[in-house]
Amino acid sequence: MRIIGVDPGTLITGFGVIDCEAGKMSLVEYGVIRMKAAWSMPLRLREIYINLLSVIERTAPDEFAIESAFYSKNVQSTLKLGHARGVSILAAVLREIPTSEYAPREVKLAVTGSGAASKERVEYMVMQLLSIAERHAFMDASDALGVAICHANRISRPQSKSGSWKQFIIDNPDRIALTR
Repeated sequence: MRIIGVDPGTLITGFGVIDCEAGKMSLVEYGVIRMKAAWSMPLRLREIYINLLSVIERTAPDEFAIESAFYSKNVQSTLKLGHARGVSILAAVLREIPTSEYAPREVKLAVTGSGAASKERVEYMVMQLLSIAERHAFMDASDALGVAICHANRISRPQSKSGSWKQFIIDNPDRIALTR
């Protein structure tokens, strides 16, 4: 299965594409989309959309994963990030690619084992997991690759047969001990 991960931003949007087969992950491609600060927001959003479409066409991912928005004290920053996320998701949805979102803490936990890991720790672990030796333009793409790794871990994990405790009790009456 091929997964594209995206770390959206209005000045730098990172992307990373990995293959995940039989629990083994391998790097396909990674990079960044850079926008100029002088560009208007609509031009930046167009640049993100066009470039992500190009990556999607070139790499043909089966799944799309994106980092969800974190809430900042600066409302304008949060709104702008939402725009970048929106055009990124639109690029995937219009190509009918299943899309998932992951919180930054969930990505850090999946990659490093700690939801409070530093950006440098995430970068190091992504490099180790995907056998990446170079650091050229990697920092901005490491979070996107982390999102892809998080998604790969999520879809390769065996799913619970029970969706809730109520369903578990119905499905497993012999495993329920009644106490008084």
